[in-house]
This record gives sequence, C-alpha cells and structure tokens, in this order.
Amino acid sequence: MTIPAGVSVELSGSRIKVKGPKGALERDLPKAVSVEKAEDALVVTRPSDAPEHRALHGLTRALVQNMVTGVTNGFEKTLQIEGVGYRASLQGKSLNLALGYSHPVVVEPPEGIAFAVEGTQTIKVSGMDKELVGQTAANVRAWRKPEPYKGKGVRYAGEKVRRKVGKSGAK
Repeated sequence: MTIPAGVSVELSGSRIKVKGPKGALERDLPKAVSVEKAEDALVVTRPSDAPEHRALHGLTRALVQNMVTGVTNGFEKTLQIEGVGYRASLQGKSLNLALGYSHPVVVEPPEGIAFAVEGTQTIKVSGMDKELVGQTAANVRAWRKPEPYKGKGVRYAGEKVRRKVGKSGAK
C-alpha cells in the first residue's frame, strides 16, 4: 500500500508508528508477518502460504491501512435515535442521552474520540482509531438497542431493524 504525502511511518521490530495530520497511532503487529518500508510504500510479507499465515497477512495489511487512513482522514460512525422522548445532547465533551430511563445516561468519550449531535436524534462518533470509533459507537448503542416491536432505541444509520408483529387480539 502506498503512503500518502504528509504521513510518516516508523517500524521497529513488530511495532509500527504512523504519524499524520490528524495525530499519531501505534500498534504491535503479529510477529509471524513482516512489514517493510519500500520507497513510498509499505509491503507486508508472510513466511508461507499456511492458512494461519494467510489470515495474519490480511489482518496485518488491514490494520496498517486503517492506521494510515485514520491519521489522514479519520473515521466516523453515525447513530440514529428512534422513540418518543428519546434524545441526545452534548454537555461539554460528554454525550447526554435520554433513553426512557429514570435518569439521563452520560457517556464520556475515550481519549481520541469526539461526539457530535445533529438535532436531537443523530449522533456522530469520530476519531482516528477505527477500532475505538466502532467500539465507542457500539457502547452507546448498547444503552438501548432497537427493539423489534416498535423499533425504539439507538441504531446505526442505515441499520434495518426486523419488526415483529405484536399481539393479534384474536381468541
């Protein structure tokens, strides 16, 4: 994969550090595969075609690509809130959610994550670490997953919730 302009990569053993305009990320990579820097590209090689080496090769390539993309463009997940009285707001950097509980739910963002609220029904979770953005969005969604009868809850943008038929009332 090619390294975009403005991004620097440091390799030391199985550790990689990627610095770019949005910040810096570092990670330990699997020891079975090796990553070399060749001119303006990173090359991931595996020792054999064994299934475990092939799997680690693809994983390592994807992890490095996500690091490079994260420090250049960043990542974002969008959540939608459905339900009467369900809403979101920001208090400083914290996310304040009203999800039908007797108390508001306050979610503190981890380091490197930012919340943005559009209106009262849309939450954007953004950051440069793809794994952390996805986990934070999943943690917010876990407070009130969409239920199948009325569809109320927190869902990913574009997520389809399979609806069930309620009671029929017939005897």
